[in-house]
Amino acid sequence: MNLPNILTVARFLLTLAFLFLSQRLEVWAIYWAAGMFTLGALTDFLDGYIARKYQLFTDFGKLMDPIADKFLVLSAFFIFMQKGYFPPWMFYVIVVREVSVTVSRLCLMKSGKVIAAEFAGKAKTVLQMITIFAMLIMNLLMFSTYDMSSWVFKKTTADFFFIVTQLLMILTVTLTVHSGLKYFWNNRQNFKA
Repeated sequence: MNLPNILTVARFLLTLAFLFLSQRLEVWAIYWAAGMFTLGALTDFLDGYIARKYQLFTDFGKLMDPIADKFLVLSAFFIFMQKGYFPPWMFYVIVVREVSVTVSRLCLMKSGKVIAAEFAGKAKTVLQMITIFAMLIMNLLMFSTYDMSSWVFKKTTADFFFIVTQLLMILTVTLTVHSGLKYFWNNRQNFKA
């Protein structure tokens, strides 16, 4: 096990901790959940950076890294869907895209074809992270005070966060679908027997 693989395994564990803590209603748990997600996102960046810089590529990393990435992102979207931050259909669209692209990449990798990440896919990942962090901030604010007269609970604040998160989700779903369709179209020759 090299460092990138350890970080990949850590991302699974951090995601499980995030899921567990996100189900609790105590303020400390919400803060810790945000911390677990942030650390998980950091490991996503670091494992790839370290593997590329020091040429520490392994079969385990090639297989498990994308699965760990999707597990982290889909877990966050699942939690926020449960909290009612956006309609369930948006979550299911993202799941279908992420699972189908990841499975197809792994199948192509098994047959010896390595597909480089496209710009649309990278932009999608960045937008997904921005959207998740916006929802994490909204979640933290909502649990940071019980004072109903606080600015956090004012209608203008709630409306602002609602509009921002809805716009981000619409953009995220649109770019997620676009990047998935583009991936399958650009790689259509690779799927032929």
